[in-house]
Amino acid sequence: MRATWVNRVLSRSLFDARWLMAPFYFGLAVALLALLFVFLRELFWNLAHLLDLTPTAAILMALALIDLSLVANLLLIVTLAGYENFVARIESGSEKRPAWMGTVDFTGMKMKLMGSITAISAIALLRIFMKLEEGQAMNRYTLIWMTIIHGALMLSALVLAVSDRISARAAPLPPAAAPPPSPPASADA
Repeated sequence: MRATWVNRVLSRSLFDARWLMAPFYFGLAVALLALLFVFLRELFWNLAHLLDLTPTAAILMALALIDLSLVANLLLIVTLAGYENFVARIESGSEKRPAWMGTVDFTGMKMKLMGSITAISAIALLRIFMKLEEGQAMNRYTLIWMTIIHGALMLSALVLAVSDRISARAAPLPPAAAPPPSPPASADA
């Protein structure tokens, strides 16, 4: 009887520990606000210099804003999907929920995360190539390492996608069979 009470208390305590994740998700929401500030600062600075922008500089501005937007999307997905998956369902009241909310599981979140990180890496690499096109000097090793890192991120995303596809196709294992009953104790012993 005591073991059952201890088990209930331990189980409940571990279950309630999920609320320790809530401050992490709130911190990500604060980071999203900080990112919004950086996005607006970048946008207004470029708009103030709009007449001086070359076509390449305009493309670089757009890439920088896309990059910030992708990071913001990533933060939002991790915040909302993580909260719903690990803490509690988000009650949106009468406001219509986005179609993906409540449907992004941990596997989907991993895939969105890797897709966003790979896209951010591609944009960073594209920005460097645009600067090279303008004639700006670039450290050769920086370019080599950024290309290697981007390739590694793409390979990681591919491996993750393949492993998720393989695990989704695998048939679920049958439940473990119950152990055979032990023979009754004899009265002789």
